[in-house]
Amino acid sequence: MGYPEVDFLYLNEADMLRAGVMDMKSCIDTIEEMFKLMKKGNYVMGGPNHNSHGVMMSFPEHPAFPEMPHDGPDRRFMAMPAYLGGKFDMAGMKWYGSNVENKNKGLPRSILMLTLNDKDTGAPVAYMSANILSAMRTGAVPGVGFRYFAKKDAKTAGIIGPGVMNKTAFMAMITERPGIDTVKIKGHSPSSKSTAAFAEWLKKEYPQVTNCKIVDSEEEAVRDADIISIATSSPTGDPSEYPYIKESWIKPGAVFSCPAAARFDDDFILHRARTVTDNIMLYEAWEAEMPFPAYNTIPIPAVHCMDLIAEKKMAAENIDDLGDILTGKIPVRRNDDEIIIYSVGGMPVEDVAWGTAVYRKALELGVGTKLNLWKQPALA
Repeated sequence: MGYPEVDFLYLNEADMLRAGVMDMKSCIDTIEEMFKLMKKGNYVMGGPNHNSHGVMMSFPEHPAFPEMPHDGPDRRFMAMPAYLGGKFDMAGMKWYGSNVENKNKGLPRSILMLTLNDKDTGAPVAYMSANILSAMRTGAVPGVGFRYFAKKDAKTAGIIGPGVMNKTAFMAMITERPGIDTVKIKGHSPSSKSTAAFAEWLKKEYPQVTNCKIVDSEEEAVRDADIISIATSSPTGDPSEYPYIKESWIKPGAVFSCPAAARFDDDFILHRARTVTDNIMLYEAWEAEMPFPAYNTIPIPAVHCMDLIAEKKMAAENIDDLGDILTGKIPVRRNDDEIIIYSVGGMPVEDVAWGTAVYRKALELGVGTKLNLWKQPALA
């Protein structure tokens, strides 16, 4: 970049697709490398412990001004900044607005954009559509877990919550365990449009799945499944309403991916399950930032574990961190039958990692539109 002139690359959604944003294998590889760098400490996120999920702006339930939005389901704006070192060496921020009413306008619930910035000057390097990017990295984080924890001969998957998060989670599953031939789908109801649409998508995109079942209950989805992904849009606040999984339903050696609400019995969590986090310090940040119990606000299982630690019912060493497994500090599995509950929190460093990889591929392919910020800054 020839300073003081600043150019940056704009990538719309079509550009992102051409640059390979939906290459799940590459995305999982990228996210695995990111986790290894994180374990070395070669990253920074927001918040006082540099591990915050982001800064959220929500609206009052009863605003005093007529033009101000009022609170509602998924009604928020969020800024998620991060820096990632190593071969990425890039700063960036994902910014999005979310409103469940968007569906009435033919829009996604959230509209996301990612800015990549030069780490020294702060000048923009790229500005890109991030809905697909975010969905892919959200699937790739479980994908790293499936790569390491899922049985090599896994055949059966359980899907609880047939939405976008579980589409990319399944893409990661079958990328890492191509022998999967049976999928059981639990939606709000067997006749719901989202459940039927997920089943049709599976049949169209993955004909190797010869047995696709729509089931009535969490129990049916979990029984005999080697891998289970729970990604529902459950309301927060009351853990009794979170999807509940009973220990007796679970196949020995099964892996759970939990990027959203899920509930297990405390006795199982404390004495027999193995809890793995994508980044333990993210959960420590949530525990510090959210009112106790944090699980009422952030419904991911490892957040409940942090509450149990705060109550001195659980020891901190009973939670394993993925980075320690990837770097060989602790074993991938302690035995073949242990049941792994893998909590996935979502971090802006993931967006910077995959965004940087896609941006560099776009440069290589000549994809995108070069835009000029200024030839000479007027106020320098």
